[in-house]
Amino acid sequence: MIKEFKTFIARGNVLDLAVAVIIGAAFGRIVSSLTDDIIMPVIGRITGGLDFSGYYVLLGSVPAKYTGSLSDYAALKRAGVPLLGYGAFVTQAVNFLIVAFIIFLVVRAVNRFMPKAEAPVATEPADVTLLREIRDDLRGRSR
Repeated sequence: MIKEFKTFIARGNVLDLAVAVIIGAAFGRIVSSLTDDIIMPVIGRITGGLDFSGYYVLLGSVPAKYTGSLSDYAALKRAGVPLLGYGAFVTQAVNFLIVAFIIFLVVRAVNRFMPKAEAPVATEPADVTLLREIRDDLRGRSR
């Protein structure tokens, strides 16, 4: 079983997949930073200081020992208060749209630079070619 596992790991496509996952994780952090640090503050500025990540609906009671602010989503979440964090969802949806658009642009660019695969030339089977030659030869004799 270990030998089979080593063979599996040594295949090129598994290593390519591992590299893709690592690069994808790094790319995800870059996109998260782009969304959290650049795009969402601009949207917040345009909308008058709104911060989507802090929008939530309180679904349960706040513990009596909680001393933080009732408007601090992160602190309420850490305290175990049941919350419906739709603002965090909006932020993640924007992250997804950015990633999807960038992947679309990358795939589109790669497709433009990749040579187009030529259609294979249809070759007829050898027996058809032989029969065609025999036919042509017989036609030539009958004239």
